Amino acid sequence: MHTESPPILLTFGLSDPTSATGVQADLLTFASMGGYGVSVLTGYSSQDSRSCDDVQPIDPDWIGDQARMLLEDMPVAAFKVGSAVNADNVAAIAEIVADYDETPLVVAPDFGLAGEHLLSTDELREATASLLVPQASVLVVSPQSAVALAQTITENENLALDEAVSILLENGCEFVLISDGNAPQFTHTLYSDGGVVREDAWDRPAHNVAGAIDTLAAAVTAMLANGLAVPEAVREAQEYLQQVLENAFRPGMGRHFPDRFFWARTEETEQDDSGAQA
Repeated sequence: MHTESPPILLTFGLSDPTSATGVQADLLTFASMGGYGVSVLTGYSSQDSRSCDDVQPIDPDWIGDQARMLLEDMPVAAFKVGSAVNADNVAAIAEIVADYDETPLVVAPDFGLAGEHLLSTDELREATASLLVPQASVLVVSPQSAVALAQTITENENLALDEAVSILLENGCEFVLISDGNAPQFTHTLYSDGGVVREDAWDRPAHNVAGAIDTLAAAVTAMLANGLAVPEAVREAQEYLQQVLENAFRPGMGRHFPDRFFWARTEETEQDDSGAQA
């Protein structure tokens, strides 16, 4: 029996063996929200729940080969770009998504790894700001990353957040979603060129949870693929993220991980309770 395909979502990103972040995390979120995820790897990481020790990039030609085979075979309803690892990979991804400018593109760059990791290089920020941000339907970033991206465009080292967001929007991005996990509450603010579209505050999770922005961006991507407008997609994604964080678990000796299938275990518990009462 033929069954209609769910929305197909393509994520570009880093492989995280823990599945807390990166491509593996995106695929879990897509599946949890009714999509079918396909992926193009930009690199491999060596990490556990405590830290990331190393990152190995993939050749940009391989990124092009992976993506073109998928895109020539099946219809992709939305793109997500996470960790591109280096500037050459950003250029490869930007060239691919430019050929599909009617397809929603969610960009959630990762500049968070400290020290000598490739993800923290200035060239990566510059390439992201010049090549991916102008194509983005939604840019999902922390306040610090928003300012860092805008600084590469203006070379102004003293930007306030509102100024940074305005610069990113003027550079071509349709919406900017600022996710601030350091505020008294966990806040998400959506901007367009008309100003603040919506601002939502949520209770902070009880633990340090890996992959919050990855989850939020992937959930936005899934909702856009299902046909929601950006403000509604952002709202639905936030509600999902909050549930994921509230149900986070600690599999190892480091950070808690999001439970992206919290609803499956909730249903199992309800069924068990019902059976016990019967």
